[in-house]
Amino acid sequence: MKDSVWKQRRVLVTGCTGLLGTWLTEWLYRRGADVIGLVRDSVPRSNFYLMELDKRVVSVRGAVEDFDLIERTLNEYEVEVVFHLAAQTLVCIANENPRSTFSSNVAGTWNVLEAARRTRHVRAVVLASSDKAYGAQEKLPYREETPLMGRHPYDVSKSCADLIAQMYWHTYRTPVAITRCGNFYGGGDLNFNRIVPGTIRSLLQGERPTLRSDGTLIRDYFYIKDAVEAYALLAEALLNARELGETYNFSNELQVTVVGLVSLIQRLMGREDLAPIVLSEASNEIPHQYLDAQKARTRLGWKPKYTLEEGLKETIDWYTDFFRRHSVV
Repeated sequence: MKDSVWKQRRVLVTGCTGLLGTWLTEWLYRRGADVIGLVRDSVPRSNFYLMELDKRVVSVRGAVEDFDLIERTLNEYEVEVVFHLAAQTLVCIANENPRSTFSSNVAGTWNVLEAARRTRHVRAVVLASSDKAYGAQEKLPYREETPLMGRHPYDVSKSCADLIAQMYWHTYRTPVAITRCGNFYGGGDLNFNRIVPGTIRSLLQGERPTLRSDGTLIRDYFYIKDAVEAYALLAEALLNARELGETYNFSNELQVTVVGLVSLIQRLMGREDLAPIVLSEASNEIPHQYLDAQKARTRLGWKPKYTLEEGLKETIDWYTDFFRRHSVV
């Protein structure tokens, strides 16, 4: 990737204060992009504000459900590249409140794509789908040609958003490409009901970590800094009129159980004495997921830079420093 591609490039990042959005916004800012971030809620302790990105990029207050706001933003700031990351990302919240999840993840997606379709200077839209869009499959790993078969609220919302994006390419030739990634982890995730930040916080407190599931769920964990590079690389391909309408899996291609991940974090933190509490309460979860990333390797020349252990070490360091500075765990 060439940093010159992004210098003075007008870029909109929806969901810019989220885990991926913050790291991507920071990456773009450092390469000279003119970043416009869509901000729904102000969370003072979030990484977006800790990095002082609110002082370095244009912040537009609002939500992706507001079509007029999205269209105005694209036109007023002459946006060329859109990273559509905004979404309700928690499976448990989706199970409890599917309506708000569909409003954000489905209606928000067609709003962004329709506004992009109507805005002539938008040259690239990278849309965040998910491995959850594939649903439960008998044949693994997931490949890009695997049918999208979400069955539960969050999974269905991602299947729908993914298909809507494909429709905008095939029907209107809107310059969109779609990412399907594994479970993101990394510093800055303040949703502590997720397994990585929740486990790290518990161990820093000297408490036993809690597993909502029975610990046997198998996931494909993906470090957030590798995700940033993947998204940027795909956007650059779109700017070069390549990979239009394509879908891409990005992954370390690992199969890790929840309990195995917790054990690794315990070992890295030297807290193997704190055995996890297994609640076995999780519902509507896909039992086994992992991705094949061969297409990204062969067509984009992409590969992850971090192993799982390397990514977790950086993540642990981030949270250790975060709680030290805030004097609260």
